[in-house]
Amino acid sequence: MALAKIVFASMTGNTEEIADIVADKLRDLGLDVDVDECTTVDASDFLEADIAIVATYTYGDGELPDEIMDFYEDLADLDLSDKIYGVVGSGDTFYDEFCKAVDDFDAVFVSTGATKGAENVKVDLAAEEDDIENLENFAASLAAKVS
Repeated sequence: MALAKIVFASMTGNTEEIADIVADKLRDLGLDVDVDECTTVDASDFLEADIAIVATYTYGDGELPDEIMDFYEDLADLDLSDKIYGVVGSGDTFYDEFCKAVDDFDAVFVSTGATKGAENVKVDLAAEEDDIENLENFAASLAAKVS
């Protein structure tokens, strides 16, 4: 059975909820899923997974959250050329750089050689009905790449 690993950073709980929505859908589709907060795991843990997923919020004017910086930097050093990846996250459209951390993680995954399995999903604050549908479609797209 394919393993999806989801690593998240969440300050308000919105991004953790996003990670859980994706995890639930992947489990419904028959995958094994590990969900971990970013300070409790190493980027190299993605080497054991078939699908690598990051769920992050964007802090302030487009910065990565402090707690995920080490993970981000370590991720850049990995060879994930045999992995599928996806990135989701929350932000606030009040800021000019809406969900920039999602784009930053997308770029670092590209540098690892991983294959993008689904389009990035960006959520304004908490996931609403349309967002949940987008997150479930994101999960289904990732699952289809490993089945």
